[in-house]
Amino acid sequence: MITEVVKANELTKVDPVFGQASFNDHEQIVFCHDKDTGLKAIIGIHNTVLGPALGGTRMWKYANEWEALNDVLRLSRGMTYKSAISGLNLGGGKAVIIGDSKLDKTPELITRFGQFVNSLSGKYITAEDVGTTTPDMDLIRDVTPYVTGISEERGGSGNPSPVTAYGVYMGMKAAAMHQFGSASLDGKRVLVQGTGHVGETLIDYLTKEGALVQISDINQARMEEVGAKYGAKIFMGDDIYSADVDIYAPCALGATVNDETIERLKAKVIAGAANNQLANENIHGKMLQERGILYAPDFLINAGGIINVYAEIAGYDKVEAMKRTENIYNTTLEIFHFAEANGVTTQQAAMSIAQKRIDDRKKEMAK
Repeated sequence: MITEVVKANELTKVDPVFGQASFNDHEQIVFCHDKDTGLKAIIGIHNTVLGPALGGTRMWKYANEWEALNDVLRLSRGMTYKSAISGLNLGGGKAVIIGDSKLDKTPELITRFGQFVNSLSGKYITAEDVGTTTPDMDLIRDVTPYVTGISEERGGSGNPSPVTAYGVYMGMKAAAMHQFGSASLDGKRVLVQGTGHVGETLIDYLTKEGALVQISDINQARMEEVGAKYGAKIFMGDDIYSADVDIYAPCALGATVNDETIERLKAKVIAGAANNQLANENIHGKMLQERGILYAPDFLINAGGIINVYAEIAGYDKVEAMKRTENIYNTTLEIFHFAEANGVTTQQAAMSIAQKRIDDRKKEMAK
């Protein structure tokens, strides 16, 4: 199906959905619309070989619907490999709601979205993400069982952000071990881009260990609040990518590692919480490798959140969730060693190991 878009009073034909590079063999894409609540949402289900597709719901004011579609496709694909590399019996999915979460989000809109999730009968299980909260997940739980990350008062695992941050911290320590010869971050200069829930908790871990932390955020008030709370310095330069630091930790939106930024990077390690940090995983993974910059694959080290909410499905407690998340340190080192031994980028190494687990399950199912 060709989608036609009216632009500047002219009818312009754009590529079909299946032709998008980010489509990448998705099983299903669901477009959700409700006139009464103003809901416009897209659910992307990339792969369900290992289990139901679990992934959070992001609410964001996208520039246009194609941008929203591309985001959900990239994010849901990433969830497939995140679950696979973490050893979880889950597939990959994600959802986006188009709108400003501060202005457009209402209980009615969130509830209506939950009804769309319920209509998929468990093929997709949602959770919180940028622009959504634990109370939102509680509202969704009122209309569907296919939601995780609900409040602890209702028997859920609560906000996954602290566990996500702990996993990123473990991955960063593994990267420091591989690149600098020590897992200690004491005295290491770290630039954290993004001071949201995950970024703030990561900053807490880093400052307590003695890292020299600089922070950057588009929200000046939030940045100043976090900086004062943890004693982190606010980055004052014009170009964060050329900052003289040891570690760059992107913890906001993705694609910050690209043609323009890689050449300016002085950091020797990239380890952060943001999804899809590489604008092009093949091209930019290789560029980092050639420049001697060690990249900790985002879908590997930010998997703490999904490990945490998976507890609601698998039945383990918070202690076990933290233990499994701590193991991200070992898995990250294994990925680095695999990449070196096989002459591939760290992104390719992580992807190949995750894909092998999916392929092995396919073979088992075919018997």
